[in-house]
Amino acid sequence: MAREVFQSCLSQCKILELSKDTRALKEAFEAGDLPAVAAKLRSTLHSLENVRLDIGVTGGMGSGKSTFVNAIRGLGDEDPNSARTGVVEMTVDPTPYPHPKYPNVVFWDLPGVGTPAFRADKYFQRVQLFRYDFFLIITSESFTTDLTELAREILRWGKRFYYIRSKVDVDITASRSRRPSSFSEERVLNQIRDDCVQRLEAQGLRDPEVFLLSMFDLGKYDFRLLEESMVRDLESQKRHAFLVALPNVSKPTLERKAASLRQHIWLVATVACGANPRPVPGLPEVVCDLYMLTRALEGYRRSFGLDGGSLVRLAEQTGQPLHKILQALQGPKTKVTEALVAELLGQASGDASAFSQKLLNVPILGSLASCSLSFATVYWMLRTSLDVAVSDAQSVLVQASLDSPDCRLPDGSDQWSQPGA
Repeated sequence: MAREVFQSCLSQCKILELSKDTRALKEAFEAGDLPAVAAKLRSTLHSLENVRLDIGVTGGMGSGKSTFVNAIRGLGDEDPNSARTGVVEMTVDPTPYPHPKYPNVVFWDLPGVGTPAFRADKYFQRVQLFRYDFFLIITSESFTTDLTELAREILRWGKRFYYIRSKVDVDITASRSRRPSSFSEERVLNQIRDDCVQRLEAQGLRDPEVFLLSMFDLGKYDFRLLEESMVRDLESQKRHAFLVALPNVSKPTLERKAASLRQHIWLVATVACGANPRPVPGLPEVVCDLYMLTRALEGYRRSFGLDGGSLVRLAEQTGQPLHKILQALQGPKTKVTEALVAELLGQASGDASAFSQKLLNVPILGSLASCSLSFATVYWMLRTSLDVAVSDAQSVLVQASLDSPDCRLPDGSDQWSQPGA
């Protein structure tokens, strides 16, 4: 079983393809030269953690662009470093808003489209379409000719974009108020989507997809489908950067984050065992870089919203006492330390002993037999810690929903089918 896990992991991550210097890395593996392998993979890991992702958020005036830029970064409109919002267009020039935890992921709040003075050529020159990896085109009403022209220009640059119809929660509330006896939320959502698709097709766009969102509750409606599309279309390193930065609004989001992080455990474990390794206090048979592993566990907490700042903000947003949210956690409730990592390694070492023997039969890793116990122990500790973080994040998501008796954990099961289906 252990061998199958490692072979699957190595296959998924394409261990040699991730490094720019694949020939040198392959030779180092075959020679059993762990320090050389770790040096090559440290560079790969650094690139993975620091890859730049620029996302342009544009659309109609008053469509909620700036509120979306805040929500997708896990911020409220009044939080520090939030984008300016208002009932009139607030954005004059393209404004970058780095993610507060992952500054290499940048959401650009672009000027609104559709003012009386709007001129497409001037707009394209001002926003510099070439600088973005992809675009989100948002409207709270119909997709106008100006927005369609913008979409065509984005396509000419070879970039992807995603249509978003915002404020559907407002439409649903209004429809329920007007027709309380015959109201159907599903019917209203389908009507909104069909109208958007028909208008876009009438303007010459083929097979448009439209995602329906509420900027104040991203976990509802089509956010899961939008997230799936954006993740699918990104290349691997940028996909990972985007996933870990996503707000933890639903179980599918948590699961996708976990899957991406699991694929890179072997990478972290190899570098931790091969670069600057030291015997672990109380566990001298295991040598690794405790500082690096401390950063890795802190990274799990940060991505899943389990760090102190995120939990405090969640308590403020939901009105729940912080101690009540902390009670839902199985993992660390305070900052991760090297002493805690050493303790976790000690707990993992028992399960890893037999596991390390299986490494001898794994292609590539078998040549690094000298570090098999350390590698297996570190891998097992990271995998267990990640699983605990995912479980804690799900518990926090459930706990956060308890402030409303009618609120259910967003698990994607209440989402509608693919747009336009």
